[in-house]
Formats: sequence, C-alpha cells, structure tokens
Amino acid sequence: MPAPSDRDAAPSQRGGVPSAPANAAHWDEHFSAFCAAFGGAVALRREEPLAAKTTLRVGGAARIYAEPASVDELQVLVRAAQTRGVPILMLGRGSNVVVPDEGVDALVVALTHEAWARFEPRADGSVQVGAGLRLKNLCGLAAKAGLAGFEFLEGIPGNIGGALRMNAGAMGGWMFDVVESVQLMSRNGAVTTLAKAAMHVDYRHCAELHDAIALGAMLRPAARTEGDAVARQIDVYRKKRQESQPREPSAGCIFKNPPGSSAGRLIDECGLKGERVGDAEVSPVHANFIVNRGRASAADVLELVRRIRARVRQARGVDLQPEVLLFGKNWEDVL
Repeated sequence: MPAPSDRDAAPSQRGGVPSAPANAAHWDEHFSAFCAAFGGAVALRREEPLAAKTTLRVGGAARIYAEPASVDELQVLVRAAQTRGVPILMLGRGSNVVVPDEGVDALVVALTHEAWARFEPRADGSVQVGAGLRLKNLCGLAAKAGLAGFEFLEGIPGNIGGALRMNAGAMGGWMFDVVESVQLMSRNGAVTTLAKAAMHVDYRHCAELHDAIALGAMLRPAARTEGDAVARQIDVYRKKRQESQPREPSAGCIFKNPPGSSAGRLIDECGLKGERVGDAEVSPVHANFIVNRGRASAADVLELVRRIRARVRQARGVDLQPEVLLFGKNWEDVL
C-alpha cells in the first residue's frame, strides 16, 4: 500500500493534531502504567493514528497502541490490560475493519514484528505459521516450497490472525479448510492449542477467537507439487480478483451474503452502484464494496451502510448484516 498523504487522512486527522479525548488524563495514566511494565522495551504509543493502518483509510486514533515482539511481551500487555480494566483490540493488516472517526477507546495491539511472521514447514508435511504472517506471503512461500492448497488466500489483504478470527474465504475456499490446530491466548494471558475439531467455526466467524487472540496455527497443505503449478494457480486467482473487485481503498466486502443469496447482487439490483455519501462510494465494479474516493470519513461510510441496508430492506425484504468489523464498537449501536 502506498504511503498515505494528508489527502488520504480522515477528517479527524487533517488540519493538525486531533483534539484530545475528554478522558485524556485517564488514558495518560494507563499509558504510564503500561510503559512502566516494560521499561521502554516494547513499542508503545499514545493517540496513534489508525487510518493509514487500514485498507479503507478512514478513522481516528487508538488511545494506546502497542507492537509486542514476542508471546511473553504480549502476555505482559494482556495481563496489564486486564488488571487495569483496559479493553484490548487486535489490529491485523487493517482490512475488514472500519475505524470510527473518534478513534478507539482501547489498547490496540498489532503483531507487526517479524517474529510473528514465521513460516516453518514440518517433516510431516504440515506448516507452522505465525499470526502476523501476511496471507500473500504465505502463498508465495508455499509456492516456493511446492505446497498446494493455500492459493485462494493470495488476494485477501490480511494476515493469518485475522483470517482465523473471521474464517476468511475466497474463490470457494475457507481459512479453516487448511487448519489443523490454532495456538491462542486468552484475555488472562493463558496460552493453549486447540485442534480444529474442538473449535466452533462457521461463515465469517470463529467462536473461540471472538475474545481470545490467535498466536499462530498449524496448517495442512492439500498436496506437494511443483512450485510453478502453484504459482500458475495463484496467477489465475489474482487475475480473476483484479477483474471483479475494485482497486480503490476499501475494507473488502461490506456485507455478509444472506443464505442462498448474494449481497452484491441484491445491492446492484437496487440500483446502488455509484451511490455516494461524501467520498464514500458503492463501487461501480462490485456492489458489495464501499470504496474511499480520497477523503471519505468513517461517518460517510456508516451513513452509506445505513442507506444501502434501508434500500435493500425496502426493495427486497432482506436485512443485510455487516461483514466488516466496526472497530471498538457494535454495529447495532449505529445502524
């Protein structure tokens, strides 16, 4: 993703430093406590802008932001947050989320350190991966190793952790199709490993990761083959995605597909392609994408979501449910 310019920033971040939240002193106190717990060993920042860290490029700042470099550091963060009653939100590659303009009243944790991006093929054919490994990199490394079965994930702009939490899917495949087990951390810092058979996974959801944090997973490729064959299949999927999805900044598909139907088709049939609120637009390429035409705010996106839902409900009698996450909030509170 190119470096964002001032033009890419959300309204809350343009025109100088955003105003501090009303409870700034409260968060200053939390921040000081987190810093003291690490003695400067972990990247911790106050009022960290999040728009540029998301694929939609809207939204405000995290009250506190951290990039731990190990399981031990994450464990200290998690336990300190629990002790102080501070909510924790995990931010992956920033896809599939809408950050509110006012920012997020939480400790936002990103597993961006290279230690979280491991890719380790095992003698039994399985592959150990870290939660911070980009899906694109997973596919590239698997192709070099001659491991087939991950190609469908190549075009999803996320990482392993986010794909596990949402059971990400594309091209007829689902993340948990290739999962054997998941290592996770509870909100009290306990680390466990769960076999896929013990987990409750369905469309765009993994119950065990609703609150817990994915640390990594053991994956099982479909087969061993020539790397060139894997690369060719990746190219096929990449071309199909480029032809069917917009190139402008977006959060991916906005709505879940209703049972037996397609959200994109319903929105298109209601004549909503090209509908705009500010610089937020229903993509003319794929109606289930809201794109940022340059200076969209989160408020623009939320209003467009409400407008789409109202039109589809009126015309088709279907209540579309958001697929993307409203970071730090519940959709029910704004729809």
